Amino acid sequence: MGISLTKDSIDLGIVTNNTDAMVAFYEGLLGFERQGVMEMPGGSTMTRLMCGTSLIKLVQHKEAPGAVAPPGGIGGATGYRYWTMSVSNLEEITAACADAGHKIRVPVSEIRPGVRISMVEDPDGNWVEFLEQS
Repeated sequence: MGISLTKDSIDLGIVTNNTDAMVAFYEGLLGFERQGVMEMPGGSTMTRLMCGTSLIKLVQHKEAPGAVAPPGGIGGATGYRYWTMSVSNLEEITAACADAGHKIRVPVSEIRPGVRISMVEDPDGNWVEFLEQS
């Protein structure tokens, strides 16, 4: 028996100590649609942003957690290291991220015939992959 989905996408939670910069990146630069901000138990807040049908939840705790994820993207550690968005404007969005001062970790590259990617860092150093198929 496999999973029986009720939604065609996933929701992703990103814990941050820098909500303003993360919102500026995901909402302001990438154009995600804000669904609202909600208080959570213990004084944490969650900013909810839509990316297509995926919900991106930016969570900031009242007190910063004692540990942070190690940097380095794909090669930096095990566990969740990046996430992918399929786009139709790869070069444009990659250039916009670079122009806004975000590190481009993988420049626009063809990884197989008809498939190109780039990878950028969000303000917290999380890697975001943009994928374009022709």
